[in-house]
Parts: sequence; structure tokens; C-alpha cells
Amino acid sequence: MYSILWLFDTLITLYVWVLIASAILSWLVAFNVVNPSNQFVRNLGEFLWRVTEPVLAPIRRILPNLGGIDVSPVILIIGLYFIRNLVFEILA
Repeated sequence: MYSILWLFDTLITLYVWVLIASAILSWLVAFNVVNPSNQFVRNLGEFLWRVTEPVLAPIRRILPNLGGIDVSPVILIIGLYFIRNLVFEILA
């Protein structure tokens, strides 16, 4: 049972890091620190968008407009850690 919990925890941790990387890359593109026409940056951005957008889009629809500030990754990270802790309390 501990192996399944470890795998669940690892997958959540990896997804949180993907969310953080996606947010940082979007900031770097927005402030012209990296060139979005660069092939590597474009491929990385496309990958991160495809992995995170299906989960973030429903959260964005629920949240009110905050004037250009996207807090949906923060809400998702808090939710993921809540689910992780809840599973650990129930199964461990």
C-alpha cells in the first residue's frame, strides 16, 4: 500500500512542478526574457500548455476576472495538496 501512496505523492509533486514551470515560462514570454519564436521555447510552451490547460481551464471559468492576474495555478496546487493529504489520512 505504501508503494501506491508513494507513486500518488510523486505524481502530484511532478504535476505541481509542471504547473510552476508553466507559470514561469509564461512570465518569461510575457516580459520578453525568452523568445517565443525559438523552436525549443515554443515546443516547451506547447507541451506545458497541453499538460496544464485541461485542468486549469475549468478553474479559470469559475474564478472571477482579477484584472490579468491568473491565480488558477495556485488554486490547483492548493487543491492537489489537499487531495494528497486527504488520501494519506484515509489510507495511511
